[in-house]
Amino acid sequence: MESVNVIVFGATGMVGSAMLAECLRDPTITSVLVVGRTSVDVQDPKLREILHPDFLDFSSLAADFAGADACFFCLGVSSVGKNEADYRKVTKDITLAAAKVIVEVAPESVFVYISGMGTDSTEHGRLMWARVKGETENALLAMPFHAYAVRPGFIQAVGGVKTKTAWYAALYRATGWLYPVLRKVSPRSVIRSDELGRAMIEVARRRPAKRVLESDDLRELL
Repeated sequence: MESVNVIVFGATGMVGSAMLAECLRDPTITSVLVVGRTSVDVQDPKLREILHPDFLDFSSLAADFAGADACFFCLGVSSVGKNEADYRKVTKDITLAAAKVIVEVAPESVFVYISGMGTDSTEHGRLMWARVKGETENALLAMPFHAYAVRPGFIQAVGGVKTKTAWYAALYRATGWLYPVLRKVSPRSVIRSDELGRAMIEVARRRPAKRVLESDDLRELL
C-alpha cells in the first residue's frame, strides 16, 4: 500500500481531536504527525508528536513536514474578548506560518483549513472574526498547493470529543437537543464531529473542484 502521511495541527481542541481520531482510524493513512504546544496524550503506532514552542516560526520543522500528503489545520480560537490584531495573529499569522513551510517542502500536498460558517471572503464585512477568517482563506487559496477551506456551522461532538472552551461547552449542553431538528431544517449549518473528520480526509483524498466547502458539501463526500 502506498504510504499516506498527514499532519494535524490543533489536535488538543474539539475539531482537532476528532480529526486525529479519524486519521488514526483510517487504514489508508500510514503516519500522523501532530504539531502542538501540549501533548495530545494519545498512544498509537502511527502517531508521532512534536511539541513546538514558537507557532509563528515553523522553519525548524521543514524536514518533518517534507513528504506530507496532507495537512489538516484545526487550530483556532474564539474571537470573544480579543481585539482584531490579537485575533489575526492567532487565526491568520499562525496558519500562514505553517502553510509557508509546508508549501516549500511539500508543494503537492493538500492543506485543509478549518474556517467557519459565515466567513467573509470579501474581507470588508462588519464582523471582525469573519473578515480575518476571510483573509486567511484567501491567502491560503492563493498559495501554490492544494488548499481548501471548510466552513462547518454547529458541530455536534460525538465519541467523547469535547471542547476546551467553557462557554462553548455550556452552549453545546444547552442546545445539543436541537441538533436533529437543525439537521432536517438547515443541513447546511450542522455536522457531527466524526463526519467532519472523515469528510476532511475525503477532501484530501479526492481534491474536489470546489475549494470552499460547507457542512452539506462535506457530508456529500461521505
